[in-house]
Amino acid sequence: MTIESKMTIIDVSGPFREPREPVFSYDYSIQRSNWPMPHAVRVKVGIPEELDVLRSKLLGPVTGTPGQQLLISQVLSRRIADEKVRIAEADGQLLERREVVLPPYSGPEAHRFARLEEWLERERDVLRAEIKKRVNL
Repeated sequence: MTIESKMTIIDVSGPFREPREPVFSYDYSIQRSNWPMPHAVRVKVGIPEELDVLRSKLLGPVTGTPGQQLLISQVLSRRIADEKVRIAEADGQLLERREVVLPPYSGPEAHRFARLEEWLERERDVLRAEIKKRVNL
């Protein structure tokens, strides 16, 4: 039995809008010391079922310019994607050397959404401060 090496995130790009899907996606490049090369993980953040729900729980009804709304979406969707990578790593979904797509936590993956809500509660003050600073709300 071998002990898996620690995962390192090499790079992240995004957000991208997926065609025909109401999601933002981020592409992560992950590496482990025992892998010969990094592998890709695409994380999809569902706009109506993840981003909008968590934004509402975090900020309530948000006003602001369209530019501020876009920046809030970018900041929060990236933090959600980062947390989904941590959840997937904890669940062992990223142990194999293969490309992975993490779908929105709805439908068959809805059972994982509660972990995003728990994270939001733990990080509420930090997230609000980051958004306030970046968006000037």
